[in-house]
Amino acid sequence: MAFVRANRSGTVIAAAAAVLFVVLASSVACAEPVAFPKVNIQWGTAKNPEEVSSVLQTIIMLTVLSLAPAIIMMMTSFTRIIIVLSFLRHALGTQMIPPNQVLVSFAMFLTFLTMMPTLNVMNRDALQPYLEGKKTFTAAMGEAEKPIRQFMVRQTRKKDMELFIYASKIPKPKTIDDIPTLVIVPSFILSELKTAFTMGFTLFITFLVIDLVIASILMSMGMFMLPPMMISLPVKILIFVLVDGWYLVVKSILFSFR
Repeated sequence: MAFVRANRSGTVIAAAAAVLFVVLASSVACAEPVAFPKVNIQWGTAKNPEEVSSVLQTIIMLTVLSLAPAIIMMMTSFTRIIIVLSFLRHALGTQMIPPNQVLVSFAMFLTFLTMMPTLNVMNRDALQPYLEGKKTFTAAMGEAEKPIRQFMVRQTRKKDMELFIYASKIPKPKTIDDIPTLVIVPSFILSELKTAFTMGFTLFITFLVIDLVIASILMSMGMFMLPPMMISLPVKILIFVLVDGWYLVVKSILFSFR
């Protein structure tokens, strides 16, 4: 029973992400305008149990959709990208340059780029058949969930997956398909944090060497009253620009996804 409940909860999470993912994919990948399904909500007195169930389903769906942005951030490449970009800004020592709005917007566009193959599969196998009436809503959500799971599993370390499988106390799965989405999502997030911090540490070490060299030069010259940051900051920015640092960092982020 616990395994079934976990699967159902995971399906709800994946469904919320799938709805927004597929809409974005269809608007980018398709030349024709997207035909959105019609939603009609009426309030009144329920006359039978079926109407009560329908109202509850609508309320649950609206609740899930309100959490969709946070869910999508945790189920895509956004987490790794924004953390690495934040590490880069702190390693440079430029305080709030670039601003948070710029970093988040850039991270979102990089997320759409890295997730485009997954979005295209969801659009082809889930959204279009559903809009054409070839698949039911439940079947379309099942198809949309598959590419998201595959993406997350590719980025997830085995030890992280084993940790959450043990913590969830579910029967030992024989295949990836037996693992609930509710287990895959936190495993994926943990792996993304590890990867992002590893890349961020590499960036910090590079700029730390420059800080140490500048501080040593100032001390050897007897300029103890001059803060090393005043000299190292423009030097780091100059070196970063000369080596085309933004290109190298973005290239490393994009190529880090399997």
